[in-house]
Amino acid sequence: MKRLIALLCSLFLTTLSFAAPLASNAKTAIPSAVQQIISVDYRALRNSDSGMALKAKILPDNLKQFENALKDMGIDPDRDVEGLSFVMFRAGTQLRSVGFATGDFQVKKFLAKQKAAKTKAEKYRTAFLYPAGSGMLMTFLDDTTMLFGDAQAVHNALDARDGETPSVTSNADITSLIASVEDGAIWSVLDSIGTQNMLRSAMGDAAKLADYDVVKKRLVGSYYTVDFAHGVSLDLTVATGDPMAAATLSSLLKAGLMLKKMGSSPVEKTAIDATTVDSDSGKLIIHFKADDSRFQSLLSSDLFTAISK
Repeated sequence: MKRLIALLCSLFLTTLSFAAPLASNAKTAIPSAVQQIISVDYRALRNSDSGMALKAKILPDNLKQFENALKDMGIDPDRDVEGLSFVMFRAGTQLRSVGFATGDFQVKKFLAKQKAAKTKAEKYRTAFLYPAGSGMLMTFLDDTTMLFGDAQAVHNALDARDGETPSVTSNADITSLIASVEDGAIWSVLDSIGTQNMLRSAMGDAAKLADYDVVKKRLVGSYYTVDFAHGVSLDLTVATGDPMAAATLSSLLKAGLMLKKMGSSPVEKTAIDATTVDSDSGKLIIHFKADDSRFQSLLSSDLFTAISK
């Protein structure tokens, strides 16, 4: 079942593409209509061969652009950044995104450099917004937290922070999901729509079955954590609030894995054997575990190369 393997890999890809531990005042700058939050601790990656191998293998353009922008501003991503977080949210009919970086940014030194370069900042209410390359703007929420994104998305985030519009703290479903994982170094939460999209991609043709069409209406949201402490492990939980819906999803995914394994390649078999699917009290639970050598073999495979493009 290439799509499930793709899901597992894409979760790693997505996790490492943006991410950062959420600072407390970053939460107040996240608009309420969240579709997904992704958070990664860069320190966890630096201490993991698999984490660094993955980052080197599939470093996406948007992260490259942001890291280059930081360097242009005199900030060393490898030294100064502790984490990156990425938030996708709905603003009317549009899907927008902002990022948060945490670390030692030496704000006074940065501001002095901007003044010396005669860089003109845009003022939005009490915030000063500076160009950050690739059409992005950035501002400091405090001495250790930076907000960045395109102009409109940054304005939306500052509106939430300043109480002009609701923030994620008023979204009970998302805050409940965050509470389940925010102590983890690497984690993500998705709302019901984001979860539907993720499962539809993972299940492929199975998502067209009538059983799934009924079950998808029961999806509340989902969350996952990634741990590099002992090899690589990923735990994905889909909340349905309905034991029957969770059991149906579990059965669909298990059946797909069994069918795929019959004609799979050695690399696919390795990924399938490292994956378990189950349900418990209204939750679908997917667990993936591999040691460093096996995971890095997966990174080197043609399958991963095809998936990551």
